[in-house]
Amino acid sequence: MSGDRALIERFLEMLAAEAGAATNTIAAYRSDLTLAAAALPDGLVAATPNQVQALAEQWRALARSTVARKAAALRRFYSFLTEEGHRADDPGSALPRPGPARRLPKVLDHGDVERLFAVIAARVEGERPLPGDLRLAALVELLYGSGLRATELVSLPRNAIHPDRPFLILKGKGGRERLVPLSDRARAAVARWRTQVPADAPWLFPSGRGHLTRIRLYQLVKALAAEAGIPPDRVSPHVLRHAFATHLLAGGADLRALQAMLGHADIATTEIYTHVDASRLVELVNARHPLGDPGRVDGRARRP
Repeated sequence: MSGDRALIERFLEMLAAEAGAATNTIAAYRSDLTLAAAALPDGLVAATPNQVQALAEQWRALARSTVARKAAALRRFYSFLTEEGHRADDPGSALPRPGPARRLPKVLDHGDVERLFAVIAARVEGERPLPGDLRLAALVELLYGSGLRATELVSLPRNAIHPDRPFLILKGKGGRERLVPLSDRARAAVARWRTQVPADAPWLFPSGRGHLTRIRLYQLVKALAAEAGIPPDRVSPHVLRHAFATHLLAGGADLRALQAMLGHADIATTEIYTHVDASRLVELVNARHPLGDPGRVDGRARRP
C-alpha cells in the first residue's frame, strides 16, 4: 500500500500540473484510488486485469455517474503507470464505460427567485442590516446574477469585483479563464458587503483562517429557501446557477455566449438548457404554429 500511496500522489501532482485538474477533481480521484487500492487483494499498482474487473463488478449498485468517475480515475491512473514504466500492461481496458446519465437540472421559476430575493430585501432594508444578511445578499446576487460555481464564488479574492467594472475575469474549472458579467445589483450588493470585510483579508467571503466553505454556502442557501417557503431540497447554489442559465436562454441569450459565461468546455454541456423550458416550447407552438390558432386552417388565415 505504501507504494500505491506514493504513486497515487505522483499521479495527482501530474494531473494538477499538466492537465490543470480542478481541486475537487483531485480530491475525488484521491478518494477513488485510495478506496480501490484497499479493496484490491494485491493493491492498485500490482492488480491483475481480472482483479480490476472483479472490483468493477462491486460497483453495480452505485449510480452510473459514480461508476463513470471511478472508472475514469482508474483508467487515467493505469495509463500514467504504463507511460511512466511502472507497468508493462494497462488493465484499465477491463473497466466499464457506462457514461453518466445526463439528467435535466432542477430549475427555479421566476416566482421562486422573486421569493428568495424578497426575503433578502426584507433583511437588508433598514439602517443597520446584519453583516450576515449583507453577505447572503452578495452571495445570492452572484449565484443567480452571474452563474458562478460554488467553489468559484467562495474563493473570490477580496478585490476581485470592482464597483465600476461590469465584469469579472475568473479562472474556473480546469484552470480555464472566462469573462463573467456582473449586474449592477450584484456589484452594489458586493460593495455593501465589502465594507464589513477587513481591508487586509485575502478573501471576499472570509471565514476563520480561510474563506467560506462550500458546505456553509449550501446551508445558507437552503435556509433561505425554507424561509421563502420553497422546499430546501429544490434549492442549492448549483440550482441558482442553473436558474441563471435557463432564464437567460429563455430571454433570448445566444447559446455560444451562454457557454462562455458558464465556462463550459463543451457546448454539449450548455445545450442541456435547451431541453429545460418545455412550457416555453408549448407556448411557442400554440402562438406560432398554424394549428395553434383556431382562426387559421391549413396554414392560411380564415377570412372573417
